[in-house]
Amino acid sequence: MTTQQPGTTQYPAPHVPERLFSDEAAEQRWRSRFLAPRVSVPDWALDAPDASIYVSNASGVWEVYAWNRATGERCRVTDRPNGTLHATLSPDGESIWWFDDTDGDEFGSWVRQPFDASGDTSQQPGAAKAVVDVPDGYPAGLEIGHRLVAVGVSTDDGSALYAHAGGETTRFYSRSEDAGIAALSRDERLLAIAHSEHGDSRHPAVRVLATDGFETVADKWDGEGKGLDALEFSPVEGDPRLLLLHERRGREELLIWDVEADTEQEISLDLPGEVAGTWYPDADALLIVHFHEGRSSLHHYDLKTGALAALDTPPGRIGGGGVRPDGNVEYSWSNAARPPVVRVRRADGTDEVLMTPPGDPAPGSQPVEDAFVDGPGGRIHALVAKPAGAAGPQPTVFLLHGGPHAADEDRFSAYRAVWLDAGFAVVEVNYRGSTGYGSAWRDAIEGRPGLTELEDVAAVHDWAVSSGLTDPQRCVVSGASWGGYLTLLALGTQPGRWTAGVAGVPVADYVAAYEDEMEQLRSFDRALFGGAPEDVPDVYRECSPLTYLDDVDVPVLVLAGDNDPRCPIRQIENYLDGLAERGVPHAFYRYDAGHGSLVISETITQTATEVHFAMQAVGLA
Repeated sequence: MTTQQPGTTQYPAPHVPERLFSDEAAEQRWRSRFLAPRVSVPDWALDAPDASIYVSNASGVWEVYAWNRATGERCRVTDRPNGTLHATLSPDGESIWWFDDTDGDEFGSWVRQPFDASGDTSQQPGAAKAVVDVPDGYPAGLEIGHRLVAVGVSTDDGSALYAHAGGETTRFYSRSEDAGIAALSRDERLLAIAHSEHGDSRHPAVRVLATDGFETVADKWDGEGKGLDALEFSPVEGDPRLLLLHERRGREELLIWDVEADTEQEISLDLPGEVAGTWYPDADALLIVHFHEGRSSLHHYDLKTGALAALDTPPGRIGGGGVRPDGNVEYSWSNAARPPVVRVRRADGTDEVLMTPPGDPAPGSQPVEDAFVDGPGGRIHALVAKPAGAAGPQPTVFLLHGGPHAADEDRFSAYRAVWLDAGFAVVEVNYRGSTGYGSAWRDAIEGRPGLTELEDVAAVHDWAVSSGLTDPQRCVVSGASWGGYLTLLALGTQPGRWTAGVAGVPVADYVAAYEDEMEQLRSFDRALFGGAPEDVPDVYRECSPLTYLDDVDVPVLVLAGDNDPRCPIRQIENYLDGLAERGVPHAFYRYDAGHGSLVISETITQTATEVHFAMQAVGLA
């Protein structure tokens, strides 16, 4: 990655409103949704389950918290200006490991500090680098055992995997291709890694190594275009079974691989859509998370009988789930109208709230409806929300999700809600490239990324206008990361559809982005585009927003972080320079962080800026 210093060019700054709405209740309501304290589903130490951690925004910044379930004590563990999201526990529950980067740049190392939920750290050492012999880099997996730690690091040189045991650190794997630590067996004899030695990091293979010398025990690759994702080994001591996701039948499904016997048990479920899973403590069952058309559900699957039983939850989104040693299932749930809550479903079938963060809960919002639209690549699923009391064609914002391998869901979103409060209908499109609709849908963008997705966005836009939902003269396209890339590409390739564009942390000049981005994303891009820019220059040119600057004729707002390794700042400045040369109205919001912000006040400021910019463009302000 090329290190970039903040540029000296002064671009037009957007108006940052002190308030969005004149009505005091409306103003308080939208801000309260962002400010309301939230918590993640807690994680716990493998052999000391009373030691738990979670992340929360209770301090105004997303940070890591420790929770001693035996005493009820809780305290914040990390306190960094740009927040902390990535943390885990040692299996004995004695230490917390969290990833320490610089100002959100994602480059750094794992540090370790003692577990203490009392908040009294006066007699304990602070955080220190966990494995001193492992160089800094981008994280590429971490597995912590009692006697062995495996750490993955990605740099411009590729991937390096390290093991630390007995006071010594060994680099046991080093390749230019993308690779990472995946899973460690309960007895720490076996270590699974993901790799892309076959040249396609989007469809990885799995290798299992013996930790006493790191010789290969077994390899598994399902062939071109069929990825394998190693989830976790059995939680039972001495059990060499590894739970994986495969896509042999055109969608993600579960597979149990006995690594030492080299036998498989495919988990074939009569469920539409796709699934993921985790083990029950005795490894006799799986907790299944099922995703279909923007909604998810939980199921218990008995490995001996093959019986599948639903764990009843209302329609919405399951935001994580795990099974405690006592068989209790902890998970988060929300839908578009109701804010998220962390719940526990006990072994006796009762279901109740597990964690209630301090402070007032977030106000609710409007539900979403499904829209299914015929497109050039098949039926497109979109989620549609309307302002309360809306009648007739509405100003509409098309919110394009990032990823691209992700999906919009029937989940609570303070961001979606403020657009509704501002008077916009909201359309979220699960375009080709999205996950949850099968491998062919996800991979349909290969060789022509960006332009393929926008064909689906155009089809949904046509439907929104013809159905009477959308005012065609007041349409805003918006998104962040890959969604920001699609936004800029849409403005240049679909003139006449859009009234304005709001692009957060986008790819704007794809060749310059490739030169400066983290190596893991270069590897992803090579797999997606069919090579590097020097290999397929025409593809990069055709799929780059910079190519279509001459056709951009509506106001553009761009937001970007100085320390972003995914969508670096230089390529965004190239695009802004092009807008300036052509006299296109634009504004640039620049902030000192990485690929987004974990600081709630900063998120509120950016959101107000985006929505106000769009309101002005469509005549709502």
